[in-house]
Parts: sequence; C-alpha cells; structure tokens
Amino acid sequence: MPDSQTPSLRRRLLQGAALAPLTGAASLMSPAAVRAQGSFPSRPLHWVVPFPAGGGSDFIARQLSPLMARQLGQPIVVENRPGAAGIIGTEQAARAAPDGHTLLNGDNGAMIFHAAMYRKLPYDPRDFAPVGFMARFPLILAVHPGSGFDSARQLLQTLRREPGRHSYASPGIGSPHHLAMELLKDRTRSYVVHVPYRGTAFALQDVVAGQLPITVVDTAGGLAQIRAGRLRPLAVMQRRRIPQLPDVPTLDELGIDGFEATAWQALFVPRGTPAEVVQRLSSELQRALQSPELRPRLEEFGLEVAPSDARQLADFLERETPFWHRLIRERRLSAE
Repeated sequence: MPDSQTPSLRRRLLQGAALAPLTGAASLMSPAAVRAQGSFPSRPLHWVVPFPAGGGSDFIARQLSPLMARQLGQPIVVENRPGAAGIIGTEQAARAAPDGHTLLNGDNGAMIFHAAMYRKLPYDPRDFAPVGFMARFPLILAVHPGSGFDSARQLLQTLRREPGRHSYASPGIGSPHHLAMELLKDRTRSYVVHVPYRGTAFALQDVVAGQLPITVVDTAGGLAQIRAGRLRPLAVMQRRRIPQLPDVPTLDELGIDGFEATAWQALFVPRGTPAEVVQRLSSELQRALQSPELRPRLEEFGLEVAPSDARQLADFLERETPFWHRLIRERRLSAE
C-alpha cells in the first residue's frame, strides 16, 4: 500500500486527466489543450490501435469509432500501429499532444502487465488518463477434442500428477491468456509447459491440428472453433458463465474460489488532457456502448460490453495492478 506521502495509483491517474504535466513531453499541453477546453473537438480525432487489423482490439475500435464520430461531430481515424506486444503504438499515443484528439485502445498488457514484465518500457502507464472501460473478452480453458481431457477437474488433476509432461499454447508471453494460466497454475499448484505463439491465430492453428493439447483462448478467437467442434471448452476463467457457452462451468464453480481473469479493452488519452475533455469523451463512449445498433454486434463477436467512466476505470487499475504485479514477481515471469 502507498504511504501517506505518496498519492495512490488511482489518484495519480485521475490527476493526470486534470493537471497538465510541467516537464518533458508534458510541455505539449500549451495552447492546444487550452483551446480544447472550449472547442473540443476542433478537428478529426486519431484512434491508435496498437495491434494488427482484424483482431479484437481493431474490431471494437472500428465498431465504436463511427458512432462516437457522429456524437462528437468530427471524424475519427483508426490507425493500427502493431508491434512489440502493443508497445510501439502505445508509445506513439503517449507522445501525442494531451488535447483529447488522440485516443488509445489500452489493454491488460499495456496498462498493467508490461510494467512488470519488461525491465524498461518507452512509456509509463501513468502517461495516460483513463477515459472508460469498453469491453471484456472472456477467457476459456480449452483442449483439442482428441486430448483425452473431458473436464477441467480431470485436466488439473493430471497436471498436478504429471508436472511438465503437458504443454499449452498462448498468443504470446505476457498476454492475458498467459497470465491467466499462470494464475491458474499458482492457485492449483500445478505445472504445464508454456508454448508462446505470435498471436491467437497461430496458437489455435496448432491446437486445432493436435500439435498441442491445451490452450487458453478468448471468446473472439475461439468461439467459432468451439462451435465447429475443433476445440473442447472445459471452463470459463471468470466468475460468471457466459451466454455463448451456458453449459460450460466457471473455475469458481469447480472449487477455485473467486478465480477471475479476462482480456479487456479500455479507452485512454495522454496524461494532461483537460478534465472537461476526458469527461466529454467518457460520456460519449458510454453512450455509444449502450447503442442498440452496436451492442449486439459486439456481443456476437464474443465481447462482454462493460461501459464505465474514468473514475471507475482508475479504481479498477488501482486494484488490478498490484495483484498482477505480485503474481509476475512471485512467478519470476519476464518478456525479455
């Protein structure tokens, strides 16, 4: 816990939305941010997606941006800046002027995991002010149908009994899928070898082909394979069952109390963006997410819509950051 002389993470995040930084890149605040307070938005907005086109992050940005553009009265240009597990695009957004015209799709990795997984990042998660939560991708513990595993309980018993004899595929080191399995291994005192891939598609390709028996997959990437019978879902890795797989139990139901791990997407702006602008963006984001024309499309894709305001997102980050950083340290995980 922070001491009385150090602001909490939540306070620092919220202060970032209201106070212009005084040094370094923060000098960008100057006239642009001042004008933004009275005329925002004054030009087209730039929405940075730090992952390739066609993925879940890209999908949500391209579904939301037309609605928010209509509400804000300015076009929103979505730009994919993939590379280095999202670090390249996130760094670009961190360097943008803090006037509300640059938006960032932030996720677990960029805003929580990377700070503990990398010795040095070209940005700090506190370089951003939270705008609001967008959606979660529920995670599923799944196996190849020919793996011989018929239930999560049987799988976990086998992993404890035969440590190191089995492998699982993830979309990459430091992904929410990887960290979810590390949490499961920690909670169940089991061991399974991690085989990281460069993205969900490559990981699923080998599991579906029977090259590896086990994976953690998100709903966006895995539902089609599950419905086609090419993957067998064993458990949902959050506290509630999901409507797309109503017969699949949660790990909590199976005796792993309170287990919760998801892949999530939230909207951020550079730190120092005026509070009035953050509030406007937060309100418009929540309004768009509640749209009856948008919500069914997101849910069909596998997303769990979860709108929130800036303060709720800041509170969430304050709770989640120490939890995951502790797990990463204790399990000696590194992306380098």
